[in-house]
Amino acid sequence: MRIAVLQVNSQDNKAENIRVALDLLDRAASAGADVAVLPEYVDFLGPKEAALAAAEPIPGPTSEAFAAKARERGMWVLGGSIRETGDDPGHSYNTSLLFNRQGELVAKYRKVHLFDVEIAGNVSAKESATIAPGCEIITAEIEGHTVGLSICYDLRFPELYRALALKGAEILFVPAAFTLFTGKDHWEVLLRARAIENQCFVVAAGQIGKHEPNAACYGRSMVIDPWGTVLATAPDTVGMALADIDFGQLRRIREQVPSLANRRPGVYEEEARRQALIAG
Repeated sequence: MRIAVLQVNSQDNKAENIRVALDLLDRAASAGADVAVLPEYVDFLGPKEAALAAAEPIPGPTSEAFAAKARERGMWVLGGSIRETGDDPGHSYNTSLLFNRQGELVAKYRKVHLFDVEIAGNVSAKESATIAPGCEIITAEIEGHTVGLSICYDLRFPELYRALALKGAEILFVPAAFTLFTGKDHWEVLLRARAIENQCFVVAAGQIGKHEPNAACYGRSMVIDPWGTVLATAPDTVGMALADIDFGQLRRIREQVPSLANRRPGVYEEEARRQALIAG
């Protein structure tokens, strides 16, 4: 299976952001990609005052544009994430969409863990001010292979990825807008850890570059195999990286180092019961 990770520098011009994304999807298809993955907030990155206005229902113009491109090019498309309107007018969802080769929406994941972080002098973010959290763990099937959906800050919560692996995931998707400050030290380390501990391919497409207000994303979109080896990395610009992944390799790794099969979940469950009794 040939995977393309697409790297963009979204701004506060939604129409231009979608144009760039569609152009990159064409490039991926021309390079023979079976699956193309866009980053988080591919539709809009800008001041939070304008972010709510950028949200739209699903189906809506952006999701329909990605669906049409998937259908036109006969390619699976993970539409990174876009801002989806919800019932609360003060909050939207940060939603990832997976389309099959016929342009049909086969999975929708709303980001569970929201980026509320304050690192003095470097990162200040409160995603929950405008985004409502999701509450479902989502897997889907791509031509006989189970994939797990996640978004950006989810990467710091290994329990989500273990749950996806236990649901049969062989590929873990991580569309992201990882900050430059944290990304330079944590991005690749965390991605490789999730790949190794869950014995899955990890496919991570990131935003790159500066955007308003006074923020910057790390980029370095990459594909990692279940051994933790980086198969492909995007250069530090808007563009694409390609990798061919071998599910036979995944099966061999899981046979040779059967860490998923060797789990002892009963131990953790017993400890949880003991702690609950202590807590009264």
